[in-house]
Amino acid sequence: MGPRQEHAVVVGAGGTFGSAIAARLAAQGLSVIGIGRSEAPLAALAETIGEGFTPLLADMGDDSAIPAIASTLSLPVAMVVHAPGLPVAGGVRDARPDLLAAACNIKVGGMLRLVRGAEARLRSGSRLVAIGGHYGFEPTAYAATAGVANAAVANLIRQLSWAYGEQGVTAHLIAPGPADSERLRNVAAARASRNGSDLEDELDAMRAESAIGAFVSAEQVAWAVSTLLAPEADALAGSTLFLDAGRRRGLP
Repeated sequence: MGPRQEHAVVVGAGGTFGSAIAARLAAQGLSVIGIGRSEAPLAALAETIGEGFTPLLADMGDDSAIPAIASTLSLPVAMVVHAPGLPVAGGVRDARPDLLAAACNIKVGGMLRLVRGAEARLRSGSRLVAIGGHYGFEPTAYAATAGVANAAVANLIRQLSWAYGEQGVTAHLIAPGPADSERLRNVAAARASRNGSDLEDELDAMRAESAIGAFVSAEQVAWAVSTLLAPEADALAGSTLFLDAGRRRGLP
């Protein structure tokens, strides 16, 4: 592989989705800046990916992330991907309001900080990508932070699409269904506590909410992100890709 000519910036690179996304984008020849708050997961990912990956410790919940990102970039930015984890606060009847606010700061404020940090390096055809989620469009009583924060980031993506569209920069939201991950098990545990049921029974019930009886994988999400690099993806500006394994029932 020759010299890498463009960056991809991936927030949450130490997480389930972010690590898969970072690895796939690096394999496609991009110089990946992987952002996280913990050093160990980023170091492990750097060892796995090798050439083409640069770790960056930054707190996307704070405005200090903006200059930290800007100062790390040395190439044009083909894509930014915001894939942070969220605090699990349980159901809306019990969730602490400050955790809902923190989730929105991470999802919405963090996405905006990411874009601001990369703004000077964007070019026509650059992609602004946020990883949202199924619960932002199909609210439940047991996933308050995921529902509220992901609904808010969907609105932000539409705003970014209009704000940057005249520069040829497009914004996209990917909304996966539940993925088999530690975070999913935390959500299932909160649901089990609310329902007075067993964790494994709740996981089975969550699988059954899919038309094909399946969770989504991190590799499937990474595939969708990499697909947006194609010039044909201009047509998806401002839209949401539902990777939910057939969970969504509403129209549109």
